[in-house]
Amino acid sequence: MIEVDRLVKHYRASSGAVVRAVDGVSFHVAPGEMVGLLGANGAGKTTTLRVLATLLRPTSGSARVAGCDVAIDPVGARRRLGYVSATTGVPDRLSAREILRSFGELHGLPADVLEARVETLVDVLDLSAFADRPAGRLSSGQRQRVSVGRALVHDPPAIVLDEPTSALDVIGSRDLLALLADLRARGHAILLSTHRLHEIEARCDRFVVIHGGRVVAEGSRDALVGDAAGLEEAFFAAVGEARGG
Repeated sequence: MIEVDRLVKHYRASSGAVVRAVDGVSFHVAPGEMVGLLGANGAGKTTTLRVLATLLRPTSGSARVAGCDVAIDPVGARRRLGYVSATTGVPDRLSAREILRSFGELHGLPADVLEARVETLVDVLDLSAFADRPAGRLSSGQRQRVSVGRALVHDPPAIVLDEPTSALDVIGSRDLLALLADLRARGHAILLSTHRLHEIEARCDRFVVIHGGRVVAEGSRDALVGDAAGLEEAFFAAVGEARGG
C-alpha cells in the first residue's frame, strides 16, 4: 500500500554543497499494518513523508501510494493518501465542519456521503464542542484533531502522520491512537513518525529506524529490542551503531 524504494532526496545548500536528506531509503507498509518511522531530528523522516505526500519530488528512487507513483501520478497518490503534517496548520477563518466539508468536496465526495462522513468524524474525533467555531480560536490540540479529520475525510486506504500527537494531551493522544488501531483493523496502511516512542511501542507492527538519511534498523518490536530494556534503548543502540560508536 505504501512503498518506498531506494528513495533519494538531495538539496543544494546556499553554500553550494549537496545535502543528502534522504539517501537510499527503502521500506513498505502493507494493508492492515501500522509502521513506526523513527529517527532523531534531521534524520530524514519528515522529508520522506513529504515525498510520499507529493509535497517534494524525489531526486531518484521511487515512492508509491496504493500503486500510484508520487512523481508520475501525484493526483492519484493524493486521492489515496491521508497526510497529517507535523504542524497544525488549518485555515483560521473556517470552522472544523467547513474545513472537513471543503476537503471532502476537493476529493469529489457526493453531498450525501460527505455530510455523513463529516458528522462521523465530528463524533469520532470529539469535535462537537467546537465544530462550528473558527479554527483561529481553537487550541493547538483542537486544531490537530481538525487536521486529522481533514486527512481522513475521504477515507483513504493509506495514512501518513508526522508527529500527530505532539500537540495533543494524554487523552487526545490515547483517542487518536485508538482511532489508528481501528483504521488498521479495517485494512488501512498507516505510517507514523513520532518521538514519543512509549506511545507506539506496543501499537506498531514494525519499526523503521533512519539516521543520516539511511535505514539503520528495521523489524518488529521484539526483533529490534532483543536484550535491550525497551524500544527506546534499542533505538539509541541502532543510532549509536550507525554513528560508529
